[in-house]
Amino acid sequence: MIDQSKLPEKLSYIICNDYHRVADSIKRLRIRGAPAIGIAAAMGVALGAQRIKAKGFNEFYKRLEPVLSTMLKTRPTAVNIEWAVERLRKLLLSKKALGVERLKSLLIEEAKAILEEDAKTNRAIGRWGARFIKDADTIITHCNAGALATGGYGTALAPIRVAVEEGKKVHVIVDETRPVLQGARLTAWELMKDGVSVTLITDNTAGALMKRGEVNLAIVGADRIASNGDVANKIGTYSLAILCKEHGIPFYVAAPLSSIDFRTPSGEFIPIEERDPREVTHIGGYRIAPYGVRVRNIAFDVTPARYITAIITEKGVFKPKELYKLQKGRLEF
Repeated sequence: MIDQSKLPEKLSYIICNDYHRVADSIKRLRIRGAPAIGIAAAMGVALGAQRIKAKGFNEFYKRLEPVLSTMLKTRPTAVNIEWAVERLRKLLLSKKALGVERLKSLLIEEAKAILEEDAKTNRAIGRWGARFIKDADTIITHCNAGALATGGYGTALAPIRVAVEEGKKVHVIVDETRPVLQGARLTAWELMKDGVSVTLITDNTAGALMKRGEVNLAIVGADRIASNGDVANKIGTYSLAILCKEHGIPFYVAAPLSSIDFRTPSGEFIPIEERDPREVTHIGGYRIAPYGVRVRNIAFDVTPARYITAIITEKGVFKPKELYKLQKGRLEF
């Protein structure tokens, strides 16, 4: 995997030989983005399974439980990890008569399938979302929901990529996304490599640009979407949505079906991760705040459905109140 914590200064890769390293990479944001960490968790489970020696299914499954548990505990807000792990669990339980070695192979095959499906899903999201982007539009986005955050194409950036492929000339405003600067370090880097016109701003500049009429629409990703259409995403998304509402700017959320948690009735029930205070008090290893200052480092916020124009999925575009139409046929756990 690309070590995203080193970007944009250095492009380096991490080779994961065991599931502990996969889990550690997810925790430390070396790999991040809801779809990407779901894929990584699935691969981590498959990797962990290869080292288990067991004669029968019950023994194998018992020894695999710590691997499943480790992945589920890495990051609580993004539902994609749980979705991927439970998909593998369901597969094992349905095929337990096949024998341990065959099950190990099946886990690898399923993890690869999740990766391949995600790439196709992203492109479908891009096709659905690109119809909302006009030639010469300026789009604002928050955090990183691009190739780095997915199987390789992006969710929020997918409509932008498709629009560019269609010949539309677009401009993207990228929020820096404090405190870990995923917008500045990752989204700007991705789009510039693709030759897309980009302007980087501080998070608190968005409102001023909207007031000047310099933003046409917003597209963001999601780490978890509740059944009522409330969306959990990187901290600062809620503020951006309020600004869009105030200025009459469409606010779209682009996310795969795997990010929709139909068990969660509203955003109020979504677990919100709080992270290391050093992410706020330090930048690039340098302290920027006084010693001993109290810190709240809330990693995500919840945007109420009333601020969201529509949710763009691989199956189409839906108003938040229409998400129930997607529930049939989706893997439940």
